[in-house]
Amino acid sequence: MISRRQTRTVSAGNVKIGSGYPVSIQSMTKTDTSDIVATVRQIRGLEDDGCEIVRVAVKDTGDAKAISQIKQEITIPLVADIHFDWRLAVEAAKQGADKIRINPGNISKEEDIARVIDAASSAGIPIRIGVNSGSLPEDEDASDDLAERMAASALKYADRFEKKGFKDIVLSLKASEVPATVRAYRKVAGQCDYPLHLGVTAAGLPEDGAIKSSIGLGALLLEGIGDTVRASLTGDPLLEVETAKRILASVGARHFKHEIISCPTCGRCQVDLVAIVRALEEELRKNTPVSPGKKQLVIAVMGCEVNGPGEAKDADIGIAFGKGKGVIFKRGKVIKTVDAGVAVKELLKMIQDES
Repeated sequence: MISRRQTRTVSAGNVKIGSGYPVSIQSMTKTDTSDIVATVRQIRGLEDDGCEIVRVAVKDTGDAKAISQIKQEITIPLVADIHFDWRLAVEAAKQGADKIRINPGNISKEEDIARVIDAASSAGIPIRIGVNSGSLPEDEDASDDLAERMAASALKYADRFEKKGFKDIVLSLKASEVPATVRAYRKVAGQCDYPLHLGVTAAGLPEDGAIKSSIGLGALLLEGIGDTVRASLTGDPLLEVETAKRILASVGARHFKHEIISCPTCGRCQVDLVAIVRALEEELRKNTPVSPGKKQLVIAVMGCEVNGPGEAKDADIGIAFGKGKGVIFKRGKVIKTVDAGVAVKELLKMIQDES
């Protein structure tokens, strides 16, 4: 059981952010926000896949004004991503955004910050102070250490909000370099009680970005650091949600489906284990999710007797294959032998009985 870092609680729409609540999954639309039909379509797809907070780019007034119409068509909280122009933050708040994200590197004047705070306060919404390594404010006294500079920038900026009486703050400190990102979050985590949104920025294509995000976010989550996550990928935002879900499940922070453990296969395997595991995974995803309050089952799918009931005896349900057949077992006890062709069907029947 992970011991979460203790934080204050911030509300973004109907989602509570902080250590007293589950780590939430975020993503960001890849559409032109003013294209309301396309943006709503993409958000609905994200909702269906398990996204819990969505961010949209607000680059002009048209994008800001589209927020009110988008909000009517979606069910998850919407975050307005603002850069450079404080007036867009004010307009987004008026249009019903559930949260504002601003960057200390490009909105820095005291009077501009005050206007954003007034708008967020009037709307009763939080602000995420999102520090990016590539847009840190200029500071002649800044450390040469990137993580140190990011942490100092975030805390210094947040202090300006606190002095104006605004406390509904979330911090993020993102770099494309994983070690710097992890160090920056660690530094901030020990110096404040703000909820933290985790992410590795500009992580790249899914095959690279998923690994970077898994290492960076996973390391922090295992230390109890992090209250919302985004796996930033160059590609379909649905992949971001799926990657985030896998990361959270892998560290034990949340469970979305029953867990499959499977051997890597070797020359002993005499069935198409990859196809069997993929078929089982798809059926579990579609038809047998883990309901709130229900036990998550561990299901072992093993390619031979070496990795069978012995090595997988702790699994709730398992199957170990021989030539064209498989031995099904429960918690190490053999139940029956089935043909490989009906293995998935038999396992699903047992999983449903146990769920």
